[in-house]
Amino acid sequence: MDEFLKIGFPTIKHEEWKYTNISPILKTSFNPANPALKATISKEEIEQYKVAGKDATVVVFINGRYYADLSDISSGVQNIKITSLASDTDFVKNYFGKLASFEKETFVALNTAFHFDGVLIHICENTVAKPIHILHISDSRVEGIASYPRNIVVVDKNSKAQIISTYHSLNNSNHSLTNVVTEIFVGENAYVEYDIKQDETDLACQINQTYVKQQRNSTFDISTVTVGGALVRNNLNILLSDIGCTAHLFGLAIAGGDQVIDNHTVVDHASPQCQSNELYKFILDGKSHGVFNGKIFVRKDAQKTNAYQSNKNILLSRDAIMNAKPQLEIFADDVKCSHGATTGQLDEEALFYLRSRGIGEQNAKALLNFAFASNVIEKINNESLKHNLLQILSKKLNSNITFDSE
Repeated sequence: MDEFLKIGFPTIKHEEWKYTNISPILKTSFNPANPALKATISKEEIEQYKVAGKDATVVVFINGRYYADLSDISSGVQNIKITSLASDTDFVKNYFGKLASFEKETFVALNTAFHFDGVLIHICENTVAKPIHILHISDSRVEGIASYPRNIVVVDKNSKAQIISTYHSLNNSNHSLTNVVTEIFVGENAYVEYDIKQDETDLACQINQTYVKQQRNSTFDISTVTVGGALVRNNLNILLSDIGCTAHLFGLAIAGGDQVIDNHTVVDHASPQCQSNELYKFILDGKSHGVFNGKIFVRKDAQKTNAYQSNKNILLSRDAIMNAKPQLEIFADDVKCSHGATTGQLDEEALFYLRSRGIGEQNAKALLNFAFASNVIEKINNESLKHNLLQILSKKLNSNITFDSE
């Protein structure tokens, strides 16, 4: 709290927040989630949020608290540990706060001060894990709630894991705030896929902060799909700390009304012979506001770096706003790096072609948007989650198109 009071809340005068006004959060009264209060959600109600497939392990958190009776964790799984963060302090202390500094980031400081639980996932060496679904629900039906989940994922050498985090909210007339911090450690020659689905209500705000450190020859893939929430800010920081690391970053945001979705990414090429590929897309309607701020750092000794960054956006209304700020800072000379951003409307010629084939205007526009969004959703290696996201996309675009599950 001392560090938070020194830093204070960011304003639009801060460079990293110049396009995003957090006044909707500051003007709202939130009560910190109380770990002593029992959730009033049944296991049957949880079923509708399970999107990772029948074989997935499901870890349920409500207002930042772990609920074993609502979760579905197989006991005795060899070389895999999935548990409440609060239950294993000896292991956690070796990783907690090693990547996310509360001395620099306001919302990391708040999370560190107020968190009381989260998930600990440890995949031991030479292990292939089944999908792990972390299900976060904010329940503010009684009062406005601010929750502060804290997650740590450790994937050891030569292992493989897929982590899926989904965010949902239950609101009547009260607002909710989820301020989550996740620290991910990817071991040598390991592969981690991290998929995020943000599908909260118009009374929910979310600050999502993910910090990743990769070891030699490791691969980290992340897909962030945002389809709900009044104000959503995603901070993603990836450190390629050793030779031969690969990172793929994909993002898709579908917004309408007065939604604000802000994706900030930092990829730090600290070692040679690493590569990163980044693609973020926005589809904005109504008076929604999208922000993409992507930074790529290439350090002095990070020779033979390949780094690519692309941001593509479609505005479906005259009132939608998009701010794009791709950035490269290169201190090495033997590199291949590029970045770019494009913002525009739907292709009128393509729209005319579809309509001339008997497709109604609404579905024609939806098809073009599906084509635009599909190469982000297709990066997700989970058929159940992909099907769910396509159905949500169809609903968001007011389309009659349906999809058969695999």
